[in-house]
Amino acid sequence: MPILQYMKIKLTFVSLVALMVFYSCNKKTVTANPAGIADTLYFPPQNTTAWETVPVANLGWDAQALNGLVPYLKSKNTKAFIILKNGKIAFEQYFDNFTTDSIWYWASAGKTMTAFLVGIAQQEGLLNINDVSSKYLGTGWTSAPPDKENKITIRHQLTMTTGLDDGVPDNDCTLPSCLIYKADAGTRWAYHTGAYTLLDQVIANASGMSFNNYFQQKIRNPIGMTGTWIKIPNSNNVYYSNARSMARFGLLLLNKGKWGTLPILSDSIYFQQQVNTSQNLNLSYGYLTWLNGKSSCMIPKLQTVFQQALIPNAPADMYAALGKNDQKIYVVPSQKLVVIRMGNAADSSQLSVTNFDNELWGKVKGIMHL
Repeated sequence: MPILQYMKIKLTFVSLVALMVFYSCNKKTVTANPAGIADTLYFPPQNTTAWETVPVANLGWDAQALNGLVPYLKSKNTKAFIILKNGKIAFEQYFDNFTTDSIWYWASAGKTMTAFLVGIAQQEGLLNINDVSSKYLGTGWTSAPPDKENKITIRHQLTMTTGLDDGVPDNDCTLPSCLIYKADAGTRWAYHTGAYTLLDQVIANASGMSFNNYFQQKIRNPIGMTGTWIKIPNSNNVYYSNARSMARFGLLLLNKGKWGTLPILSDSIYFQQQVNTSQNLNLSYGYLTWLNGKSSCMIPKLQTVFQQALIPNAPADMYAALGKNDQKIYVVPSQKLVVIRMGNAADSSQLSVTNFDNELWGKVKGIMHL
């Protein structure tokens, strides 16, 4: 369906995103740092609230424009917003009685952390992402015919290419009845939360531990995060933490899986696969991670392929963990940036990719002169 046909529909999320993708332009191309970033990044110590800051004046940013960002964020129902530069806090703002200790949900931004944890499990020899998912979930974990179910691998779950029907609302997803065959695995990209959700069981069954305990041992405790996964009935495992814990995970991503010199995910091949195009259907999707700067993109709830980057106003090398109601972890390797946003929905959409992404980065790039 041509993008301009969405103008005939009332201004819903779909039309907003379609217009954003079609009209947004002038994205700035940036080049990743070839020398690496590990030696120049700061990492906050564990088991403390201490976190070094860097004055905006030292960065050459537009301080007046940064101050102007505050009322904008407030108007967009933001609760917490953090910018890390080289790992240090350059900007941190809280709204509506939210504080550094306040807990909020990550929604689907937690998908990226789950994919990271799958990489650790593979690194430890507990699973292989090319394994058939039923090896860990048993037969009949979907409503698909057995021969179709046996085509689905962990990689398909990581890349949203299971071929299962994404039209069932998450809150009506009673497993396995909501996991209905739509197309052969690997032939259709669709943002299907129900199929992703079962990766927690894959990890638990492969490791012999609860998903939460495995996560705490492998990611949360080593990098000093707080928070926990909470299972929502007939839906996702959802992570809850404070904003700084979200920033810690973003910093771990920025440093390619190492916390300082401590390797958390040492499989560099897997990490590069996670933050690069994972299949040829949606170029803007890695392993449960959104990618910017690609020649085309797809978004949740649509099968349309837009011939534009996902977030044209953002740096081309940015990748992101994006969740419902605009929970955001943006990582920009070339600029050594991590940007965090928690809060309620910034506009009428409740999905993970919204017009807010591009609008926000239009302001941020002006502040940073990107």
